[in-house]
Amino acid sequence: MCPLVKVEIVEGKSEAYKKALMDGVHDALVESIKIPDSDRFQRLYELDKASFEFPENKTDNVTLIEITMFRGRSIEAKKELYRLITDKLSENPGIDGNDIVIVLLEPPLENWGIRGGKPASEVDLGFNIKV
Repeated sequence: MCPLVKVEIVEGKSEAYKKALMDGVHDALVESIKIPDSDRFQRLYELDKASFEFPENKTDNVTLIEITMFRGRSIEAKKELYRLITDKLSENPGIDGNDIVIVLLEPPLENWGIRGGKPASEVDLGFNIKV
């Protein structure tokens, strides 16, 4: 159930493009912050150009990635996450690194209601968040 990924793009991309985008973000999370491969919770929002304003130095491939995750990862792991996402998405589906914006949100564990309404601070998460 962690992390929760929200990706926003301009509408009109192919299914292959969207699949590569979602796979690239997930693979980067697995490699950098060591989440289980099966822990995949992603949402893709496609916005029409009238509903998505961005700076002139961005193209129609602008990609906003918001990742809400458990607090505890090191700055080194976060830097590796940013690098891997950018590298993977530059390779496939071919998004210029300057069009990628990544934001991490880290609410405290007690602010996550999981596994039948228990705070995440009171359950065995099944993986280490101190990476």
